Amino acid sequence: MRFLRSLLPSLLLLGAGVAEAASSWNFDEAVISVTGKGNAAAAFKDKLSDHAPLAKPVTLGSADTLKIILTATENGKVKRPHQAFLLLRDQDTGLEATFPFSVKDTGKGKVDFSQKDLPVQLLSSTQPLRATLLLASFGTSQAFSNHVFNLEVKPDPNTPLPKYEKSLRYGKLEEIHHIFRADPKSGPKIVSLFFMLAILATVPILFAAWAYLGANLDHLAKAAGAAPISHSLFFGSILAMEGIFYLYYYNWTLFQMLPAAGVVGLVAFLSGSKALSEVQSRRLAGER
Repeated sequence: MRFLRSLLPSLLLLGAGVAEAASSWNFDEAVISVTGKGNAAAAFKDKLSDHAPLAKPVTLGSADTLKIILTATENGKVKRPHQAFLLLRDQDTGLEATFPFSVKDTGKGKVDFSQKDLPVQLLSSTQPLRATLLLASFGTSQAFSNHVFNLEVKPDPNTPLPKYEKSLRYGKLEEIHHIFRADPKSGPKIVSLFFMLAILATVPILFAAWAYLGANLDHLAKAAGAAPISHSLFFGSILAMEGIFYLYYYNWTLFQMLPAAGVVGLVAFLSGSKALSEVQSRRLAGER
C-alpha cells in the first residue's frame, strides 16, 4: 500500500509528460476547391486528410484558381499557428515554392493561387507537383508536415510557356585583362607647330624693337670683358633652360625635368644678378 502511494506521484508526472509530448499541430475541416475563370461553382471540391493524400491529382488549368480553407488546431483545440504554408515541390528537380496561409485568430486559414503565381520552373514540370501542408508554432508541440495531395498543372496549349531567365547572382567571375592605350610621348603636332610658328614670328619683332630703341652691339665686347663669367653663365643658363623644356617635351618626365630646371634656374638667378649689375654700372657711367 505504501509502495503504491509512493509510486502514484511518479505515474501522474509521467502521464503529464506523455500528454505534453503527444501534443501536436493538425487541422480540421480542410476543403480544397478549383474554380474556373468566371464560374461561380467549383469545378473540383474535396476534403483533405491529415494522414493520407488525395487518391487522384488535383488539376489546375490555365484559367483556374485553387483555394484551400482549413481550421488549424493544437492538441485538438482551435488555435492560430505561427507558421502555415502550402509547399509545392517538383519531384524531378526538387525545386520548391511556398504559399503562406492567411490565418485569423480563430484558426481559420485560407490560401489561393493560380498558374500565374507559380514559378516558371514548376509550370514546365513533367510530373505532378507534391503538395505538403506545414503548420507550426513556438512551444513544445510537434509541427505538422504531411503530404496532402498532388497538383497537376495543365498550361494553355495555345500559349507558349514563359522562358526562364537566370537571376543575377553575385560570385566569382572570370579575370578581366585590361589593355590600356600607351601614354602619348609628345603633344599634338598641330598644337606644337602653332606655338613654334608663333615664337619664330616674334624674333623679327624683337630685332625691330632693339633697332628702334637704339640697341648697341658694340657693348657686347665691353660686357664680356668686364664680367665674362657672369654674362656667359647667364646666357648659357637661358639656353640650358630651353634645352630642358625641349627634353621634357620629347621624352622626359616631370620628375626628371624639375631637378634640372631647379639647378639651371639657380645658376641663372645668381649669374643674372652679377651680369645686370655690370650693365647698370655702365648705364650709370653714361654709356649708351
